[in-house]
Amino acid sequence: MTRLFLILVTCISTPLWAAEWATKPGDVPLNQQELDALAGQTFTFYDDGQSRYSTGGAYSYTYSETNGGGTAFGTYRIAEDGSVCVDYRNGLSRCDLYVRSGDRLILINEKGERYPVRPD
Repeated sequence: MTRLFLILVTCISTPLWAAEWATKPGDVPLNQQELDALAGQTFTFYDDGQSRYSTGGAYSYTYSETNGGGTAFGTYRIAEDGSVCVDYRNGLSRCDLYVRSGDRLILINEKGERYPVRPD
């Protein structure tokens, strides 16, 4: 019984972002200086969606017209593992890991899907 209790407590107290990220050889997660520099940046993806990281922790994602348009708002924070976690106003949340792969910046979501950021 005690062993089962410890296993359950460990599972419940382990944050979701502690999971392994589906990186590939050559992927280099952003370092702390790069993560700190997210504030004020906008990343545009190849579907024309845009992630905006504002000073003070505000976040927005604007969908492309092709994907219905509209904007989702929330706040972001940097997790201990270097992932970027967003808490949306609608109650949903997610964490993503940004990596550099060669000369590309790529967002990896919790499902392991990869979304390259379009260069400026």
